[in-house]
Amino acid sequence: MIKTCDVLVIGGGPAGLAAAISAHKEGARVVLVEREARLGGILKQCIHDGFGLVRFNEKLSGPEYAERFIDEFRELGIESKLLTFVTSLERIPEGFKATLVSRDGVEVYETKTVILATGCRERTSKQVFIHGTRPAGIFTAGTAQHFTNLLGQLPTKRCVILGSGDIGLIMARRLTLEGAEVVGVYEVKPTPSGLTRNIHQCLNDYNIPLHLSHTVTRVFGQDRLTAVEIAEVDDHMKPISGTEEIIDCDALILSVGLIPENEIAETLDVQIDPRTKGPICDAHLMTTVPGIFSCGNALHVNDLVDYVSESGETAGKYAAHFAIGTDRVPVEIHPNENILYIVPQRIDLSEDNHETVVYFRSKEVFEKATFRIVADGKTLFEKRYTFLKPPEMEKVVVDFASFNIRANTAIRAEVEVEGQ
Repeated sequence: MIKTCDVLVIGGGPAGLAAAISAHKEGARVVLVEREARLGGILKQCIHDGFGLVRFNEKLSGPEYAERFIDEFRELGIESKLLTFVTSLERIPEGFKATLVSRDGVEVYETKTVILATGCRERTSKQVFIHGTRPAGIFTAGTAQHFTNLLGQLPTKRCVILGSGDIGLIMARRLTLEGAEVVGVYEVKPTPSGLTRNIHQCLNDYNIPLHLSHTVTRVFGQDRLTAVEIAEVDDHMKPISGTEEIIDCDALILSVGLIPENEIAETLDVQIDPRTKGPICDAHLMTTVPGIFSCGNALHVNDLVDYVSESGETAGKYAAHFAIGTDRVPVEIHPNENILYIVPQRIDLSEDNHETVVYFRSKEVFEKATFRIVADGKTLFEKRYTFLKPPEMEKVVVDFASFNIRANTAIRAEVEVEGQ
């Protein structure tokens, strides 16, 4: 028997929970699908604090933050399907047909809209081309976090961390607190990839050295990792011959970037932004396929979970509205060469877009820079920054509805650097 709903949310992390709650409050019939046994996503293993500062003005741990949404989700009586996988999603005249597989068997749902809240995955050693054998002891930072915080197993006694992403920085502190020796954090770029606060709180406070412009070039060991080879890199991130150093260790922790999970989106021919690795979307977070919405880290990798929840609420609200039916006229926003990416990539002229939230990252570290949104040569929004850094996502609010924007309007986002 085929079941129906207005909004199908795929993913039960912070974005999916916020989206489901928001869509339900707008009157939609919502079903949430989660492949794990518990709701909460990656927050279940993030026992450090720092979550909720923007949303709740409190310092919460990951599980505490997630629990607030899980409690509301359950109080509202929203249907969830745990330990369930979406094996196929296809378009039909009425919307979409999703095939779900769980321990109870196969179920088919027909839905008017779908929200992709599938999060992101970590890059592995093979994706950063590290040479050597395949011994035990090479972990992504998230896997090491899972072992330490959820399984109660210390995965290393002496380790090297490659990459200065936030999870890697947090795990440098966490492993140190558990008694492991973190030899150092090595970053291939000339600037750190993580938030400044994490550099200070996780490395400097524990005397863990950060080595910029360095990378791992080889690993050693058969059954278990025994050492890694470190080398300096040049301006093109190529190892410099003669700078190699062998470091004895029993684990290599990788914090070399996150990739939004969008395999389902790609099966529906959703256009992917090569800058964000997530779907191209409008201000309502609808993708280029009408009825498919994206939010959270599946859309782009966020710094703060507060912003993940915020995007989930936006996607949920407008997915519920779309189930009723509206006409949409999207206009693209084109970033200049100093912007790494901008979200949303399009705005919609069919409805009022008061206070549209816009996120962007700079391509490099810039001092005394100005961010602008320009339409047909007229400045719609402008904000000056003392510093712009790629690891730190910026958020601005733009009232597009107060300007006479038409379907053929050329909208451009610019970062102008003083003296450049």
